[in-house]
Amino acid sequence: MSTITATSQISSNLTGSDPSRLPTQTLGQDDFLKLLVAQMSTQDPLNPTKDSDFIAQMAQFSSLEQAKNMGNQLGSLRLEQEFLQGNQLIGRAVELEDGGSTLSGVVSAMRIEAGTPKIEVNGHLYDLTQVRSVAVPTTNG
Repeated sequence: MSTITATSQISSNLTGSDPSRLPTQTLGQDDFLKLLVAQMSTQDPLNPTKDSDFIAQMAQFSSLEQAKNMGNQLGSLRLEQEFLQGNQLIGRAVELEDGGSTLSGVVSAMRIEAGTPKIEVNGHLYDLTQVRSVAVPTTNG
């Protein structure tokens, strides 16, 4: 007689704390080559896969790799652009929106925290998206 396992036990086994048992979310070049070798080694010798099919698969994989590389490069370009924007704010008076309230001060520094450029105003770090206005600070002389 077979036993039926409760779904809660199955889900707890699937979400266990062993990270080596979790499936990967993306396929890389090595995975593609493993699939290609497996496909070639298990094909029917009397009805082999056409060369054009392999070429089409490799072209698709190449396009996917290029798109992935372009996405990484665009992300890097965005970070550099935000860094330059934040750097240009140093010494400028800014108004910031912080949790519904408006703060103002002079930008004293620019840092990258967790991959995100942040400006320092009054000793606190703020995201560039919080900036509402920028002006040249007035000097009382």
